[in-house]
Amino acid sequence: MGSRAEGEGCAEPDAYLMRAGYALEGDGGCIADARRHAVAFLDQVHTDHHLHIPARTRDLTQLVVSELVTNARKYAPGPVLMELRITARAVDVVVWDSDPTVPVPRAADPGRIGQHGLEIVKAAAKDLFIEQEPVGKRVTARLALSDPASSDTAARPLA
Repeated sequence: MGSRAEGEGCAEPDAYLMRAGYALEGDGGCIADARRHAVAFLDQVHTDHHLHIPARTRDLTQLVVSELVTNARKYAPGPVLMELRITARAVDVVVWDSDPTVPVPRAADPGRIGQHGLEIVKAAAKDLFIEQEPVGKRVTARLALSDPASSDTAARPLA
C-alpha cells in the first residue's frame, strides 16, 4: 500500500507511506463516516509505520475532512470520493466531486452565518490545491505533520 524508494527498501521522505480511497454515500451520515475513515487511516499509519501523528494534526485532519466533504455534499450532485495520503511530513486530504465550479473563498465577514468552510480549510492547511477535472473538481488540502505548538519541527518515527 505504501510507496518504496527504488532499490532502497525504505520510503523516501516525500513518498507516500500509505494511501486510501473512499466512496462516500450521499446520505446524512457520510460526513461522520468520512471523519471515522480519517481517524482509522491515521491509526493505521501509526500502527504500520510507527509514525508520530500529533494530536493537533489528527484534529485538523478531521476538521478539514468535515469541511471538504460537507462542501462537496452541499454544492455538487452525485458521488463524493475522498482519498487520504500521508508522507513523513504531511497528510493530504483529497476530495473529488462532480461540480466543476472552482470554489472561491469569500471576503471576511464576521456577520455572515455559514459559508466559512473554505476559509477554515485555508487556515488549517499548509497548502490548498483546487484542480478542475474532466468531470468535476478535486480539492487537496495538505496538513503538516509537525506540531508548531511543540518543540518538534518534523514528524518523527516512534522508537
